[in-house]
Amino acid sequence: MQQILIVEDEPAIRRVLVKILTEENSSYKIVEAVNGVDGLQAFNKQEFNLVLCDIKMPRMDGLEVLEEIKKINVDVPVVMISGHGDLETAVESMKKGAFDYISKPPDLNRLLNTVRIALDSAKLKVENKQLKKKVAKGFQMIGKSAAITEIKNVIEKVAPTDARVLITGPNGTGKELVAHWLHQKSDRSKANFIEVNCAAIPSELIESELFGHVKGAFTSANKDRAGKFEAANGGTLFLDEIGDMSLSAQAKVLRALQENKVQRVGSDKDLKVNVRVIAATNKDLKTEIDNKNFREDLYHRLAVIMIKVPSLDERKDDIPLLVDYFAKKIAKENGTSAKVFNQTAVDELMSYNWTGNVRELRNVVERLLILGGDEISKDDVELFASK
Repeated sequence: MQQILIVEDEPAIRRVLVKILTEENSSYKIVEAVNGVDGLQAFNKQEFNLVLCDIKMPRMDGLEVLEEIKKINVDVPVVMISGHGDLETAVESMKKGAFDYISKPPDLNRLLNTVRIALDSAKLKVENKQLKKKVAKGFQMIGKSAAITEIKNVIEKVAPTDARVLITGPNGTGKELVAHWLHQKSDRSKANFIEVNCAAIPSELIESELFGHVKGAFTSANKDRAGKFEAANGGTLFLDEIGDMSLSAQAKVLRALQENKVQRVGSDKDLKVNVRVIAATNKDLKTEIDNKNFREDLYHRLAVIMIKVPSLDERKDDIPLLVDYFAKKIAKENGTSAKVFNQTAVDELMSYNWTGNVRELRNVVERLLILGGDEISKDDVELFASK
């Protein structure tokens, strides 16, 4: 059932709107308000899928109502109703966030078409938000320690911007997770998130991987191929383990960041790209710069915002939460019931040094779920954790 709020001071217009809408769809629930103040009170008390609001009203005009509604819920479409002499005001309402406007007396087809489109648009927004939440669940950042709380706070501030971010920290700490969060909470979240593991690609192929190539550029280049920069256009490119990138590739990445252009290997044609670059490394890049293995100018381009992900040993207070999260997640993935880790088991896990960090803890939890008893105890941890 979809709820529609009609804010209109003229009884005749209200009757016409209610009649048209209920004849169109008997499942619509219509709420009427005779002025802007009553309309806002109704909007605050319950949820609506659509608002039809007159512009010229006593006590509070439609533009004021529109502004207040958008403060409460920006996603609810508001269709303004204007007299023929109010078109200038109607245009102003569009600038303030109105979905559309219709003139008095309302044209049947125009009104119904506008209502259908507005409701469909609102439904799509809700579905997109739900989908984003569902996707985001796959990249949850578990923990309440001071270090993790600080990272979450930084992400909230930085994600909506296009600032480049350099994520540092040991292997297995969750640097990729931070990159995903930055993308999902950004305005680029609907576009691609492209990941490149610079350490896993041979140095002679990294440039082709990043920038693409044209047919005949090298022996195995049988056809033109787009690179990761092109694939991430409009979205986010995550350069993982960037400390392992060759100096030649670093120079081309620097140019891409400076000019927002790339060239495919074997081509002299520039291709415009709009990409937010997030990089990560487990190396000390300042030491790599001193050793002539990393370009200082590229470092300064990348390190606009620095996020250091702590090792698990630096955030042991989060281990109980992580164990519970992994136990439930792994059980769900395997279609089995989650086992309980009793306090002695958790205390034992907290006493260990986790050189492999969160990744190692997840592997240990999975091993204990497979090999341990119905309730995981300290004895299970000592027997199967292999520390």
